[in-house]
Amino acid sequence: MQPSSALRRLLCVVALSASAIPAYAQAPSYPTRPITVIVPFPAGGPSDVVARIATEQMGKLLGQSLVIENIGGAGGTIGSARVASAKPDGYTLLAGSMGSHVAAPVLTPDVKYDPGRDFEPIGFTAQAPAVIVARKDFPAKDLREFVQYLKSNGEGVKQAHGGIGASSHMACLLFTSAAGVRPSLVAYRGTAPALNDLIGGHVDFFCEQVVSVAPQIASGTIKAYAVSSPQRLPTLPDVPTAKEAGTDYDMSIWAGIFAPKGTPKEIVDKLADALDKSLDDPGVAKRLAELGGSIPPKAERTPAKFDVFVKAEIARWNPILKSSTVGRAN
Repeated sequence: MQPSSALRRLLCVVALSASAIPAYAQAPSYPTRPITVIVPFPAGGPSDVVARIATEQMGKLLGQSLVIENIGGAGGTIGSARVASAKPDGYTLLAGSMGSHVAAPVLTPDVKYDPGRDFEPIGFTAQAPAVIVARKDFPAKDLREFVQYLKSNGEGVKQAHGGIGASSHMACLLFTSAAGVRPSLVAYRGTAPALNDLIGGHVDFFCEQVVSVAPQIASGTIKAYAVSSPQRLPTLPDVPTAKEAGTDYDMSIWAGIFAPKGTPKEIVDKLADALDKSLDDPGVAKRLAELGGSIPPKAERTPAKFDVFVKAEIARWNPILKSSTVGRAN
């Protein structure tokens, strides 16, 4: 007996569906190879340290290594531009920051990317207050004396920063503007070389995320005057807040992960989920906390929330940076 036409059609549909299953099942799933994460600053700086802590755990969750590549220069814009123009396949990511996405595009000429349009936000990695630090033999004993010394000596005081638009540049820009002082600026290709020269006594002070300088403060190789957080930090309990010391200086420096614009949503979501779970890991949280960093609330870590936050930061800082003449000195 021959099957009816209706039954033949049903059998045909089933056969076609069955034949499609193996091909779908065998299709490669992201990621199938290591992922490059570009840190647009030299190794050893805050962006580098935070990225390495977060991506190590992400790699375990994704089943592939996340390989850090440091491409410093021009306040983070060279490495950021590399990612902006990369193939949007999820295999080239950016460990971006307040410097690369907010300050550098305003303060660096001929930037090759638009921070609000050329990236797919994945999520926060961490945020941390800044700390004002000086060479260990700087004469001022507290922040009040420090500010007075800067006012008295002006351009005779050398302030280091990790490049125009870097977090260390922004942090000191806000502090010196609030304090009404105009030191000489000395630019470096990142926080690590600036910190090395500070330890060596070749420059007088700089402002940077506590993540980068907490070990040196603890060891006494540099001197800390104040943190920019509302409360003292557990990792630096003896360092007062700027407000305690009589200066209106309150800011938090953030970092996050970005992909090139056009990266498929399913890849963005998979990366965001891995990052979110990494930040929930007690070991990751502990390592960041020991350095003075903090993890944003879980509800603020989604790509959509991070996108809104980054665009708000760009809008908030843009007029401040454009009106600044201090930021264009070096």
